[in-house]
Amino acid sequence: MVNPVHLRTLLEVIRHGSFAGAATSLGYTASAVSQQMSALEKDTGTTLFARSARSAAPTEAAVVMSRHAAKVLTDIDALLASSARADGGTAEELRLGIFPSLATFALPRLLGTQQWQKLGIRLKVYVAEPAQTIQGLRTGGELDLALVYQVGQAGLAWPSSVSRQWIGDDNFRVILPASWGIRPGSTVSADQLADMPWILHHPGTADATVIERLFASCNLHPRVIAYCDDFNASLEMTAAGLGAALVPELAMLNRPDGVVALDVPEIRLARSIFALQTGDRHNIRVRLFMDQLAEILKAQRIAPKHTA
Repeated sequence: MVNPVHLRTLLEVIRHGSFAGAATSLGYTASAVSQQMSALEKDTGTTLFARSARSAAPTEAAVVMSRHAAKVLTDIDALLASSARADGGTAEELRLGIFPSLATFALPRLLGTQQWQKLGIRLKVYVAEPAQTIQGLRTGGELDLALVYQVGQAGLAWPSSVSRQWIGDDNFRVILPASWGIRPGSTVSADQLADMPWILHHPGTADATVIERLFASCNLHPRVIAYCDDFNASLEMTAAGLGAALVPELAMLNRPDGVVALDVPEIRLARSIFALQTGDRHNIRVRLFMDQLAEILKAQRIAPKHTA
């Protein structure tokens, strides 16, 4: 019998293109992912990966199986959710910690869906930055689930008793004032941005350190005109012509007129969004809540906004 956990792992391997990437997303070791995929091959009698000394490339059979696995897992979740509603009767309280831009632009969209209405969860929400919400997960804390982000590999630590699930990525975009005359969607090099004034994070924070290293790697040493950790304020100041900025796509869903988003090949950065939960809160309703939120994030792709 095929283990649904192995199917979920297969989806992550296909999505990331490697065992190591899937392991990072799921909170496993690469060895554990490899073992799960070997077990899945044995259970299905199918060769899913062409293994070599340095890599394990998915076969066509693996890609086809992943498509079917996504539907099977959706059906399993729906069945379990139906059973939970039948058994539960009343709504279950979930004490949720969530960072501001996710609470502003993604959570309200989920709460307006029919899937949410059927889920049977009563939310108690705490909006705060990740470092604060992680504290709420510690022993005796006030939270059951924390939705946090991590820029690069730095800046966050959580208790060993907390499990992690990847929810989605929030890509950063380089934005400029439209008054500078560069067309929306233009591709520019980091060299072309070197002499422009910039609005950046306050120095010393983990996010700022990652951004500084990224800029330095492409020989970009920005002339800082303002320090700001509020993305809405950065957007407004950019629209007013003060300077360029690096802003995640979630915050850009409500961007003002007068802002142009660029493609800068050397500047590729994302906030990875994770759900952290204590060990005693692994149930189907919470898992479906996280899956539904992940679907909302997938749909939140930034379309070009032609402004003048």
